[in-house]
Amino acid sequence: MTIVTSQTVIGVDVAKAELVVYRADREEIQTVINDKSSIKRWLRSLPSGSLIALEATNIYHLQTVELAYAMGHTLYVIDGYRLSNYRKGTGGRSKTDMSDARLLARYLTNEIDELRPWNPPPKGYRELQGLLRKRAVLVRLRVTLSQSWAEEPLLKRELKHLLLSIGKLDRTIQKKLHNILAEANLLGQVDRCQAIEGIGFLSAAALATAFSRGDFKSSDAFIAFLGLDLRVKDSGQKVGRRRLTKRGDSENRRLLHNAAMAASRSESWKPFYESYLARGLKATQVLVILARKLARVAFALMKHQSKYQPGRPGESCLAT
Repeated sequence: MTIVTSQTVIGVDVAKAELVVYRADREEIQTVINDKSSIKRWLRSLPSGSLIALEATNIYHLQTVELAYAMGHTLYVIDGYRLSNYRKGTGGRSKTDMSDARLLARYLTNEIDELRPWNPPPKGYRELQGLLRKRAVLVRLRVTLSQSWAEEPLLKRELKHLLLSIGKLDRTIQKKLHNILAEANLLGQVDRCQAIEGIGFLSAAALATAFSRGDFKSSDAFIAFLGLDLRVKDSGQKVGRRRLTKRGDSENRRLLHNAAMAASRSESWKPFYESYLARGLKATQVLVILARKLARVAFALMKHQSKYQPGRPGESCLAT
């Protein structure tokens, strides 16, 4: 394990209104207003090429990350779940903005070998991700209304008009997704993914968007990015229960789950699905396995720029 000593290490706890900053070499805490001019002024005061760790927030950390990157600093965006477990592992008993800033600096100092520096997302990535999430909200709303209003005769007419409006909005979002994918030169990747049985336009768009975010060295890395990898807890003779890590975007996993359900009914994937059911696994477990398989096939197609050709049931081959 490499411990950073030569470069300035900084931990930043980000909130909507302010940044709480801990500079490790000076053991100094300061507060910076979370606006562009204040952040720029603070960043100019730092040594060139400083190492800065921030916890991922919804959107509030993005401005700091982009400005710091533009000024030549190296950024590390830390997952909140990972940081929370690190706090417990180091015996932390309190959680405040100041303690989190110190913890981020400590985490970066000790774990830098295991971390990847942040890089700007590719063209269209945030728009695509944002639209997929907005559509997920729309889908949840449609399901909720359909279930809660279905037994109300007095609301039947209004529900019909409302669902028609939601459907129109859904089509508008999908058209916008298509346009952004075209501008980002991702439609070819979408077509490759969509050729796989069970994967429709939205699932393909999610896979292509996720693939565009990083240079994944293997399908395992891509599966981990999607949050479909397993968390294992074994000890001695005890085999613990496997659970998904569920890192990354939950909408990607939802779409892949839907794709797996569709694929499980197809001629190509039904034998694969039924073979795992025959082993005694539950349907939900098998759908996760199938979703992971579909993601791996999609990764191979996008990585090698290949066309999908179905082989034997549950298998596939790549044609270059």
